[in-house]
Amino acid sequence: MPPAETLAQLAALPPELPPAPRRKTLVFVIDDAGHNLHQLEPFLEFPGVLTIAVLPGLSHSVEAARLARLAGMEVILHQPMEAVGGEDPGPGAIYSWMSEEEILEVLRRNLEEVGPVSGMNNHMGSKITADARIMEIVLAFAEEHQIPFLDSKTTAVSAAPAIARRMGMTIAQRDVFIDNEQDRASMSRAIEEGLGIASRRGSAVMIGHIWSPELAPLLIELYQGLVDQGFTFATASQFIYEFANERND
Repeated sequence: MPPAETLAQLAALPPELPPAPRRKTLVFVIDDAGHNLHQLEPFLEFPGVLTIAVLPGLSHSVEAARLARLAGMEVILHQPMEAVGGEDPGPGAIYSWMSEEEILEVLRRNLEEVGPVSGMNNHMGSKITADARIMEIVLAFAEEHQIPFLDSKTTAVSAAPAIARRMGMTIAQRDVFIDNEQDRASMSRAIEEGLGIASRRGSAVMIGHIWSPELAPLLIELYQGLVDQGFTFATASQFIYEFANERND
């Protein structure tokens, strides 16, 4: 039998507790701001944090970014990039034929217009994000300017994760597109998919679009219930800085 002193020491030890549950962090990114302001306004009423991705070179790009920041939302640059199918990505785009100097000039010009920003993600870009040469230029620029990068994952063969690992840089990737179909039932199912990912892996990055008329009301309606279920909300940059390396992949 152990001596009395040892028993006393053992009795003083705290009981073994179960491991703390993994955080369930949700990141909602709303793409394509800048075409107008009336589509943006409902999202500015969201009671939690959202990340608003603003396109450059549009008639309302600067004002959309300003209003989003004023409402306490995070603003990131929604950088247009060439797509495989040849669809027009809009002004301020990066194309595969560009030199490094041309790419850097585009990025600098877009940041001057939309900034200050807390990050960047790609608009379209299935061709560019699969191009290792260009993504190395883009990610080096992002790292130099301390702009976290979110890969919207418009292609399954994105070169961004491998290049980021080689550079020792943490980036994030989109898990779910919410509004591939814009009816309320389909968007609710997409969000449920994201909640399942967050419950299993600790977090989920979900992307929707400013032009989905039912999306802002749906997110506002769901917010309190998600908080009550133990989900927390983060911006894209918070996720990349604090949570991305914790993913249970």
